[in-house]
Amino acid sequence: MLSVENLEVRYGGITALHGVSIEVAEGETILLVGANGAGKSSLINAVIGLASASRGNVRFAGKDINALPCDGRARAGMGYSPEGRRVFPTMSVADNVLSGACGRGGTAQREAWSWLCGIFPMLEERAEQPAGQLSGGQQQIVALARAMCSFPKLLLLDEPFLGLAPVWIERISEAIRHMQQRGTTILMTEQMARPALRLATRGYVMRSGEIRRSGTVAEIRELALAEEYL
Repeated sequence: MLSVENLEVRYGGITALHGVSIEVAEGETILLVGANGAGKSSLINAVIGLASASRGNVRFAGKDINALPCDGRARAGMGYSPEGRRVFPTMSVADNVLSGACGRGGTAQREAWSWLCGIFPMLEERAEQPAGQLSGGQQQIVALARAMCSFPKLLLLDEPFLGLAPVWIERISEAIRHMQQRGTTILMTEQMARPALRLATRGYVMRSGEIRRSGTVAEIRELALAEEYL
């Protein structure tokens, strides 16, 4: 589904990623875990097209997408929920969510909205409320629902548990399980390793812009939990 080979990303004179390579097979949930500044978000940004690679290749569904802009990657089947929620604060909850399915047609949008409201009743309850008035946990639900609304082939989640109380972490985890049941492939970054490890099938431990270890959840658990406290 996704292949990243020897990727290097630079911001000015700083190299954020040093020759990173990962593989994500169809139907997998892959975790990128590491402390703040490890390069997790830079890797996600390079996959979705927000960061340009100075070296290396990104292939999605068998096609080279290095030259494809963000909107083209979204149309190709990528969904993205950024770190820090980043909802449209003055837009309603419903409009925020449905913006993730722009161009899919009214029928498809209504079906997606109905399905998402079944998972997150809060969306229907707060449908007309400006998203900027919601709590942090509620805004994360809106951002995640927006990414899920197009039923992407690959769902990219950047720090979905960041700053959330346990009750919201559990609700986000349940939503991710719903996407897994649909067969969605997921690439997720997270510093809070414990809840993320319960969802992943495999993972990569990152530090200083490099992959330090990869393997099954059992194989990376000890190092991943150590990184959680760095």
